[in-house]
Amino acid sequence: MRARWCGLVLAVVAAVAAGPACAGGGVVTHVTDGDTLWVRMDGARAGAKPLKLRLQGIDAPERCQAWGPQAHDALAGHVLKRRVDVQTKARDVYHRAVARVTLEGEDVGAWMVTHGHAWSDHPPHHRQGPYAAQEARARAGRRGLFSLPDPMEPKAFRRMHGACPSLRH
Repeated sequence: MRARWCGLVLAVVAAVAAGPACAGGGVVTHVTDGDTLWVRMDGARAGAKPLKLRLQGIDAPERCQAWGPQAHDALAGHVLKRRVDVQTKARDVYHRAVARVTLEGEDVGAWMVTHGHAWSDHPPHHRQGPYAAQEARARAGRRGLFSLPDPMEPKAFRRMHGACPSLRH
């Protein structure tokens, strides 16, 4: 019964931020940027819209920001049209479900940070996010965006420039 209830919650995006975490699986149908993807959940009714997900624990560059296109392409190349497992955690200010996403048992957020395509996102008043160790290794290895002379965290970029205008939806 719980699995059916969680599947329904995922399929219709009815979970609220403080609601219970639910798990399910589906196929990635679209990647918006380096930390946002769309998943057609298993068992969703025909014609149902895919679920828009924000990867938990990371912050990738905006598409119009330095390394943004590379972050998008890396995520798309890794997960697009592939089956992933999803565990929702909350909803963000953009109405996306925040989720831990795994591909064949591998944490997709950790993969993005390890390869230098995103920062380990940390809540205010915390110095480190959940992927701090992966970020430290990516920085030390000058992988991905950490090869840039002075990469700007997306939070700072959005404060200065706002969201990329062509991608608002």
